[in-house]
Amino acid sequence: MLFVADSAKDKIGELMTAEQIANEYFIRVSVTSGGCSGLSYEMDFDNEEKEDDQIFEDNGVKVVTDLKSFLYLCNTTLEFSGGLNGKGFFFNNPNASRTCGCGESFAV
Repeated sequence: MLFVADSAKDKIGELMTAEQIANEYFIRVSVTSGGCSGLSYEMDFDNEEKEDDQIFEDNGVKVVTDLKSFLYLCNTTLEFSGGLNGKGFFFNNPNASRTCGCGESFAV
């Protein structure tokens, strides 16, 4: 399962309204090679499901990831932190053994 914190849900709603993104869009999350810790998160709006997609809905937000990425993301929570010291969107990933200072990459 992938989870969505209230803070992320609120920000996603704001972005969808500001960008006039239709309700049939969802959040696509994936893991790619790279970053200072070895693996990086990617996140974007999408409206096309693929054959190996894992589909979750939490807190009213539909989140989709490919099967390979899900192996790294299982039980991860998408969060958002704003303000002067905020990180923006970030992932609270219990599978990560190490993360970089910026929170955009991790290792397992």
